Amino acid sequence: MTMTMTIFLVLFGLILCFFTRVVCVTISSYWFTPRRIKKAMAKQGIHGPQPQFLVGNINDVASLVAKFTSHDMDSIHHDIVTRLLPHHVEWSKQYGKRFIYWVGSEPRMCLTDTEMIKELLSSKYSKLSGKSWLQQQNSKHFIGRGLLMANGNEWFHQRHIVAPAFMADKLKSHVGYMVECTEQMLDSLRAVVESGKNEVEIGEYMSQLTGDIISRTEFDSSYDKGKRIFHLLTSLQHLCAQSSRHLCFPGSRFFPSKFNREIKTLKMEVERLLMEIIQSRKDCVEIGRSSSYGNDLLGMLLAETQKKRSSGLSFNLQLLMDECKTFFFTGHETTALLLTWTIMLLSTNPSWQDKVRAEVIQVCDGVTPLPEHLSKLSLLNMVINESLRLYPPASLLPRMAFEDIKLGDLHIPKGLSVWIPVLAIHHSEELWGKDVHEFKPERFARKSFAQGRHFMPFSTGPRNCVGQAFAMMEAKIILAMLISRFRFTISENYRHAPIIVLTLKPKHGVQIRLTPLEPMIN
Repeated sequence: MTMTMTIFLVLFGLILCFFTRVVCVTISSYWFTPRRIKKAMAKQGIHGPQPQFLVGNINDVASLVAKFTSHDMDSIHHDIVTRLLPHHVEWSKQYGKRFIYWVGSEPRMCLTDTEMIKELLSSKYSKLSGKSWLQQQNSKHFIGRGLLMANGNEWFHQRHIVAPAFMADKLKSHVGYMVECTEQMLDSLRAVVESGKNEVEIGEYMSQLTGDIISRTEFDSSYDKGKRIFHLLTSLQHLCAQSSRHLCFPGSRFFPSKFNREIKTLKMEVERLLMEIIQSRKDCVEIGRSSSYGNDLLGMLLAETQKKRSSGLSFNLQLLMDECKTFFFTGHETTALLLTWTIMLLSTNPSWQDKVRAEVIQVCDGVTPLPEHLSKLSLLNMVINESLRLYPPASLLPRMAFEDIKLGDLHIPKGLSVWIPVLAIHHSEELWGKDVHEFKPERFARKSFAQGRHFMPFSTGPRNCVGQAFAMMEAKIILAMLISRFRFTISENYRHAPIIVLTLKPKHGVQIRLTPLEPMIN
């Protein structure tokens, strides 16, 4: 046998082994595992709609959501679960509170039992559950494998790295930046009003403001530098959401489709811009202009890339960029939405707007908000919480079981994703009372233990949002300054049409009319 023939046979054997493995994994993923999980759940009395081969119930969900969101709502009210989660409402009635449905070959069980949710999200299962392969693939080109999409030891390692950037002492040092950025935004609003235009789409201003704040506080970069990144990440968000329904087809992520080409192009541009910011920080150290990478989030991440770890949990450049994308986007998008929805609610509830304004004037006593003021703004805190209850930016919480686990009276087999419909829980009449769809901030005047279990806008347990305190501090400062400078009412041009594109947002923005007030905070 010649050497050429030997090499050919070896290569042929390797290729055959590779394709055999691919075929086995595909058959297991698309046939045996789903059948095993479906059978295990049926034995426990949990059923759901019949899935179609490969696509599961994706078409059913898409059809229902398209039907209910095709028109704007006829008035401003907050009964939005049927509009945004129509499949949840329909299947809950048909199959009970616990039901199973399929996204491609991935089985998902809907869970609304708050005791079980509390257990699932506790430290007991923090390493035995996490984000599924499908979720990770869906966000691979968007935010990559940063903290939001990490699992197990990788998640623990990344959380340990970024947590110090959001500790209390660090947050207090950001107040000056937050106030300065907000002052600039308020000056822009006043200039618009003085030009004769008293109507603005406030969501755009909130998006620019929170983008500026996260850029300056955590990446030491102005909004002008980060604006292009935010724009590209928003485009990537929409493209990834659109392309996610095709991930259920084997090998679809490798197809040179228009979606995949456009996503790849945008991702490369985002990472090019990030590398400019990263390289600029590294250059300052290398040429001696700075003795460290800085003590903000980017500085901490850069320092971590220089460490060599025997554990194998290295923090490389790609992970650094994924972490930057995660915090650039989540630190900007979710807080902007929280502010936008809160302003909409205060615009349509003038009595509460007046109450909050009076509280701000009394607590701040003529100066810009200081860290010690924020805990005393109890009415504002209640309003923000009620806004998060009615319009939580993250309307779903997913967790996949990586091992068989026992959850209450249920056996959760390995490979089953548990989906927690936060929006539905926040709007549950059984949990919150008959006035569940009304804007009533006073329900948060006393935080009962039961209410704490039902309220989870930032998730709960070890995997709760690491930036929760940052977001709340930022929201309080911005709203306190805005409400002391302007009175605002909802515009007759506002069309109430909440939609979900990964996050819960107003389809047409939020148009408000502004009336300047005499400066009460200097």
